[in-house]
Amino acid sequence: MASTHYFPPDRVHYAWDTGNEPALEIASGDTVVVHTREVSDGQITPESDASVIASLDWERVYPLAGPIAVEGAEPGDTLAVEVLDIHTEGWGWTAILPGFGLLPDDFPDAYLRIFDISNGEVARLENATIPLDPFFGTMGVCPEGAQAVPIMPPGTFGGNMDTRQLHQGTTLFLPVQVPRALFSCGDAHGMQGDGEVCVTGLEAPMYASLRFTLEKGRSLPSPQYRTAGRPSQIGPLYGTTGVGGDLYKASQDAVRAMVEHIHTTYGLSPEDAYLLASLCVDLRISEIVDAGQYIVSALLPEAVFAGA
Repeated sequence: MASTHYFPPDRVHYAWDTGNEPALEIASGDTVVVHTREVSDGQITPESDASVIASLDWERVYPLAGPIAVEGAEPGDTLAVEVLDIHTEGWGWTAILPGFGLLPDDFPDAYLRIFDISNGEVARLENATIPLDPFFGTMGVCPEGAQAVPIMPPGTFGGNMDTRQLHQGTTLFLPVQVPRALFSCGDAHGMQGDGEVCVTGLEAPMYASLRFTLEKGRSLPSPQYRTAGRPSQIGPLYGTTGVGGDLYKASQDAVRAMVEHIHTTYGLSPEDAYLLASLCVDLRISEIVDAGQYIVSALLPEAVFAGA
């Protein structure tokens, strides 16, 4: 019978490392309830102003809840992580960090906004009202051979993907690279646009409930995910990703994985799968500011196969 576990809130780590001792061991089908810290690990608070940015201790940035060991997980398997519930603690922040983001020369000075999001529905920035859509900016398994690997950037193991479609109802599929998978999460955002162009979303402490399923023998080249569908969508989406330092190649990799997904899942020839991708699959830049490693997603509306 599947069990529910509560992750110990005092257990965090700041780098990917195969030597990180698991804080929790679970079985396939189990659910884990987590509370994660915001990305500065308490250095930025609801009372902070922009002066705090110059004194940030970067060794404390990216506190991740984990690792979570999954019984029986081995390299070559896939770990499916379903986001059952995720919601904010009631506040968050967004900042311009000098030297980071897509336009560092245009915006060279530190800037910080603190948001009251205790209503659980929206954040307000002057006369703008922005709906909350929380997700974890970082979810991943430990990369093969990792020794004190920084949380930023992401990789084929997942990690700092900053992909906003990984919200409530989405299932993320991660290629296992080390025994027991060693999953971790954190860097939660109250919302974020595709690209996270100033290098921060609405950084916020977060509560979440995650269900883990081990898919033995399913091997993926990089993370993939299925959304639950939203009223503004035409139904669920299935996403494949490309990860790397070249957006063009990452786009190629995302489409290549999508063609393979359509071919193996729905039985179309590779050629027809490629045509379909050209007709109805959306390419999006999901993350572009994390140390030169980019995430491109190819999104398939699964409704096109509703009559299959």
